[in-house]
Amino acid sequence: MLDELDQKILEMLLQDSRVSLKELARQVGLSSPATSERVRRLEERGVIRGFTIEIDPRALGYQLQAIVRIKPMPGMLHTVQKLIEDTAEFCECDKVTGDDCFIARLHLRSIDQLDHILDRISDKAQTSTAIVKSQPIKRRPPGIGWRGANGKAGANRAP
Repeated sequence: MLDELDQKILEMLLQDSRVSLKELARQVGLSSPATSERVRRLEERGVIRGFTIEIDPRALGYQLQAIVRIKPMPGMLHTVQKLIEDTAEFCECDKVTGDDCFIARLHLRSIDQLDHILDRISDKAQTSTAIVKSQPIKRRPPGIGWRGANGKAGANRAP
């Protein structure tokens, strides 16, 4: 379980993973060595898996996003999974239960590009595609750093 200081450290790092250790320590009210030790322990426990950057796909020319539900034909599960893994436009993919085996997110430059990608899968799987209009909630980790309607962390979130 995370204590209040660990939660605050994570909130700060979620806002800016490049924040200096000195600034992080100042904002959480600890010394730099104590803050460094807490960050190290969070990494050792697997709470923090890495520090990364966020790239805006639009800045790279990917103007569209699509969500594709993929149901491989009998005997084609591994082949379809390999196609998904080898297609750079698939930026996320979950293997799920239910009627579909995969739910994937693609970043695309055009609808024609979507057709080209799906054509490579069409003889191996059934697909159902939706174009993303907006993303009100970006990918986020569970249970830390959100303020609900009442301003409290974790408010309006399931326990």
